[in-house]
Order: sequence, then C-alpha cells, then structure tokens
Amino acid sequence: MPARIREVIVDCRAPDDVAAFWAGALGRAIQEYPGGVRFLAASEGDDDGPLLVFVPEREPRSGRNRLRLAVAAGEGTLQDEVDRLMALGARAVDSGGGAVPFVLLADPEGNDICVLGPAPAT
Repeated sequence: MPARIREVIVDCRAPDDVAAFWAGALGRAIQEYPGGVRFLAASEGDDDGPLLVFVPEREPRSGRNRLRLAVAAGEGTLQDEVDRLMALGARAVDSGGGAVPFVLLADPEGNDICVLGPAPAT
C-alpha cells in the first residue's frame, strides 16, 4: 500500500494565531495536542484526511517557503476569497497570471498561500 499524507506541519512562533487564521480560512475547529500544538482538519468531511498541525517554534522563519498551501475559493470570485482571507489576517504578496489566475498571500507568520479562483465549470 502506498503512503499517504497524514499531516502538514507548520512551525510557528504563535501557533494559536496561525491556527485561528487557518480555522477561519477553512471553516474548521481547532483541536489541541499537548505542549501548545494546535491542529485542524484540512478537508471537510474527511476524518482520515490530512491535518494542518501548528507546532511552536522559537526561531523566526528565514528564507523563502519551499512549500505552500493552495486554497480555492469556495464561493464567489477569486477577489472575494482574497478579500475574505485578508480580513482574517492574511497579507498580499503577489498576483499571478497565465492560464491559472492566482493571488499569493501570506498567513499571519508569513507562510505563503496560493489563492485560486473557483474551479471552472466542466
């Protein structure tokens, strides 16, 4: 049987703040492991799906993210989702173009978020 992704670990100086941002962004409840570790389900209705786990880290992030999460607008336009995430505490980083439009934001600790528009109708 092949491996599967169980958790995406996010090292952060303020796990409560970063978990609260992602809980609001994804509409999920925050849960707690011992030691100040917070986590939440990354996908709705998938009890076996990956978790986002926010682990306390003393050192600030250095350098560029080599991994980023991509989220898709649930309803409305790409700009509606960008505005919603910014109201939760994200900040603008860049906007992309090309075949798949996106906007690059950062969460409260500067972790990259690629925001995609709603999936095209098939």
